[in-house]
Amino acid sequence: MNKKSREEIKLMRMAGNIVALVHQEMKRVIEPGISTLELDKIAYDIIKKNKAYPTFLGYNGFPNSICASVNEQVVHGIPSKDTILKEGDIVSIDVGATFRDLVGDSAWTYPVGKIAPEIENLLKVTEKALFAGIEQMIPDSPLENVSAAIEDVALNAKVGIVRQYGGHGVGHQMHEDPFLFNYRTNSTIIIKKNCAIAIEPMLNLGCDEVHTLADDWTVVTDDNKPSAHFEHTVVATEEGPLITTKLM
Repeated sequence: MNKKSREEIKLMRMAGNIVALVHQEMKRVIEPGISTLELDKIAYDIIKKNKAYPTFLGYNGFPNSICASVNEQVVHGIPSKDTILKEGDIVSIDVGATFRDLVGDSAWTYPVGKIAPEIENLLKVTEKALFAGIEQMIPDSPLENVSAAIEDVALNAKVGIVRQYGGHGVGHQMHEDPFLFNYRTNSTIIIKKNCAIAIEPMLNLGCDEVHTLADDWTVVTDDNKPSAHFEHTVVATEEGPLITTKLM
């Protein structure tokens, strides 16, 4: 768990601000009829305009600047001109921006027009789980507290918890130690002052189980029910949890 210097935290906030600018625009433009490839281009342009680099582009061969995961797609959806959003869909947009070698990483699930009440509730629950986890990002406390807070929200709402994927340390690399489970694992890891972790609950309307499609990227729920994904990069400071992926 790498502690970040004051300068590194400053740069992570600048990277995170760029990510937040992308999400601000995603919220504005996502509507029925737009393709996920159009969203990818919008995100790329914002990131480059702000003198940053799309962290995901080329990562282990990933072909795009954002992940755009629709409905039953959990994470790592590949943007496509053929994926046209329609009324009632949800789309999870995961964005990474690298600014002067430091990373900001954040995801949000957006409704496309009017969505079904049970799906709207899934989004609210997953966002609630994210902020419950963030509240536990306190120096010298167990990382398990973050996992437990997320799990408790999910269990109370009776939704599925994606178990193969979770949060992670972040900084000079998009994925650093430690891995953060979204449920209790009896971990003994202690949160260090000024460490940065991307907290990202992924919760499903149905079962926990997921699998990867033939494209080797897109992860979907086994029962084809919708999944939601919310993520912020958070630094554990003496003053409390610092969300770096929000507008400055």
